[in-house]
Amino acid sequence: MTSLADLPVTTLKGVGSALAAKLAKLGIHSLQDLLFHLPYRYEDRTRIVPMGSLRIGDVGVVEGEVVKNDLVMGRRRSLQVTLRDDSGFLVLRFFHFNASQKAQLAAGARIRCFGEVRAGRAGYELYHPEYEVNPPPLAAPGSATLTPVYPLTEGIQQPRVRSLCRQALSYLQRYPIRELLPAALLADYQLPGITEAVALVHAPPASADVPQLVAGKHPAQQRLVMEELLAHQLSLLQVRAQIQQRQSLALLPQGDLVRRFLEELPFRLTGAQQQVVAEVRQDMSQPLPMLRLVQGDVGSGKTVVAALAALQAVAAGAQVALMAPTEILAEQHYNSFRQWLEPLGIGLAWLSGKVKGKARTEALARVASGEAGVAIGTHALFQDEVTFNRLALVIVDEQHRFGVHQRLALREKGVAGELAPHQLIMTATPIPRTLAMSAYADLDTSVIDELPPGRKPIETVAVPDNRRDTVIERVRQACEAGRQAYWVCTLIEESEALQCQAAEATAEALGEQLPGLRVGLVHGRLKAAEKAGVMDAFKTGELDLLVATTVIEVGVDVPNASLIIIENPERLGLAQLHQLRGRVGRGSEASYCVLMYHPPLSQNGKARLQVLRDSQDGFVIAEKDLDIRGPGEVLGTRQTGLMQFRLADFERDKGWIEPIREMAPALMGEPDRVNALVRRWLGERTRYGDV
Repeated sequence: MTSLADLPVTTLKGVGSALAAKLAKLGIHSLQDLLFHLPYRYEDRTRIVPMGSLRIGDVGVVEGEVVKNDLVMGRRRSLQVTLRDDSGFLVLRFFHFNASQKAQLAAGARIRCFGEVRAGRAGYELYHPEYEVNPPPLAAPGSATLTPVYPLTEGIQQPRVRSLCRQALSYLQRYPIRELLPAALLADYQLPGITEAVALVHAPPASADVPQLVAGKHPAQQRLVMEELLAHQLSLLQVRAQIQQRQSLALLPQGDLVRRFLEELPFRLTGAQQQVVAEVRQDMSQPLPMLRLVQGDVGSGKTVVAALAALQAVAAGAQVALMAPTEILAEQHYNSFRQWLEPLGIGLAWLSGKVKGKARTEALARVASGEAGVAIGTHALFQDEVTFNRLALVIVDEQHRFGVHQRLALREKGVAGELAPHQLIMTATPIPRTLAMSAYADLDTSVIDELPPGRKPIETVAVPDNRRDTVIERVRQACEAGRQAYWVCTLIEESEALQCQAAEATAEALGEQLPGLRVGLVHGRLKAAEKAGVMDAFKTGELDLLVATTVIEVGVDVPNASLIIIENPERLGLAQLHQLRGRVGRGSEASYCVLMYHPPLSQNGKARLQVLRDSQDGFVIAEKDLDIRGPGEVLGTRQTGLMQFRLADFERDKGWIEPIREMAPALMGEPDRVNALVRRWLGERTRYGDV
């Protein structure tokens, strides 16, 4: 039976190959794709606003007579059209126009237009408004409807998308959209059917509840939101099923390596660490691949958990790969693991981009022969030339900095290319619970929510930057007392080059103001070897003060550093500030974090800095960060491509997360329904799981 998914967009009047190619950029190929290209907001064009009542920033419909039109030659040539109604005047300004438009907008023409009022050179102006010449009368108040606003791509304007969607709606009676949700589910939540919901969202009837629609809370919108969130959840469960179709080596605990390791540790594991170690041990003992995310707050001791997992694998005769996103972090793990594992007779290999020539050849040979039980490095571990002898566990640090495609590619590196390795993913950025349930639905989650005993809270103060001299004096006192300090430069500039210049200038100025101190500098444009050299010098105490861009945010561990100054903290997210603050407080001394802001702070800025002063708990801070900035910023989704919803809004719709998490597994038993839902909402956008 023919469905809307079978009808190409060229079925519609006015859609030729050129327009079809533009629509394809929006992922629209069929009439069904077009109807699921949903409006993300609405405009109220149901009444005409008198020009005399308009204020800057108002958005509305005006109607009047053209008094004159002029070509204005300035820095940019523009067409200036003066419009009048009974209450006043308004100027329409067009920077892109042609001769026929100029003729259309001649004096005496009656125009209705819609746009946002701005202050311009001729008074109040509308730039490039949508307009109609000699318009028909407006619909009567009781029959007027809201105007939908759609996501666009280059070369397609709103009126064109609206008219195509109106045309597509006329096909719904002959070809209703297939209902993919079970009737019982719709009845439970009192939601409308899919065809009715799609029709209402594209063309709300005059009787529809306007505030509800504008807020995204109308039952028709919520029906689609629920289906979209469900499709995302199902796609992640598919990823999990896809990985777990393969078996893995069951790594049963054996031998005395774990006992010997724990005896040598200078501290005891916390209760939270013991709990997570038990969960990981249980997972790795199964013949199914472990897929576990371990979240820990800054300094909660995730590395020890990773080392214990590695020991379980090595004791069972298998190999481990540990991957970190940066050279600095990878090298730090390598040094920790070497200190812990070499005395136990376990061979390690170090593979990063900077390991070249003979050293690289030797490392590759040791990994291939199995002589190295643990291979540690950056994404260089992924290259085709790296072959493992018996890889059964992959540990990935800082998950959302790695493309998940890479994480999935590791399946192929398992024993004999047949058995998938177990995967342990660690993140030092606590993820709010609701967000983790949605974004990491393919992973089981463990939380280390207890800091090692003896850690002192870091005292956090906010200071305006006009007290810079006082802050510099504080740095001098700390360093002269034998401690070390960080000075972090943050710039709003997107350009890495400008950030690095700012850091260089700061390091130079501090060097002059603190003549007795040894000042080092790290930023993103240094070569990896130079960066590592400076970090080592700081770690071994050859430097007193380290000036850095935010490259030091993750994992750098210098117990003697007890003071960190963060410039312009108002420009960073809370989670990132919490990470940076976690560079200190790693020894037994009292530690301090100075947030040196540029006044005046916005209300939002004040609230954010207050959260940091009030709390040391990364999970509390992550929840607040989500409230203030939303999920895209918190997850760093620009890298991950996660959570890019058509209609759902994570903050507004998070009430659905829990019910969807419960209903999704039951639907997984119906693969046809699941595939259809995922295809409908995710289309060609391969989920991050499809490799």
